[in-house]
Amino acid sequence: MPRPKSKRRVLSLPRYSYFLPLGTPTDTLQEIKLTIDELEAIRLKDYEGLYQKEAAKKMNVSRQTFGRILESARKKIAEALLKGTTITIKGGRYNLPAMTVLHCEYCGHEITVREEGLESTTCPSCGKKGFNIS
Repeated sequence: MPRPKSKRRVLSLPRYSYFLPLGTPTDTLQEIKLTIDELEAIRLKDYEGLYQKEAAKKMNVSRQTFGRILESARKKIAEALLKGTTITIKGGRYNLPAMTVLHCEYCGHEITVREEGLESTTCPSCGKKGFNIS
């Protein structure tokens, strides 16, 4: 029996969760699902420019696990770009740090969260999704 997967620590929830090629009828598009933890790996390695060892530590996983997450994410993104498919960002096994203060990217409103996996959190002030962790 395989060992259960542990949740990855995610420090940033995505502002946007759906991307589609312009000019393609939506009824003909295929969808590729990128998980929140895969996006976090892309953010840490490719956007922030961290070494894999540093990024793995931030996500609370081994360097080898981080490498597998990153490889999976990059493959999905490449496939979506080359085949012109939709990318949906949702799900995965992740958690936010306990008692985290989130700042709305749109209006600056601040909320404190205690729950894990808050992919559907909306700002009580402006009603939009898009939070950054303090």
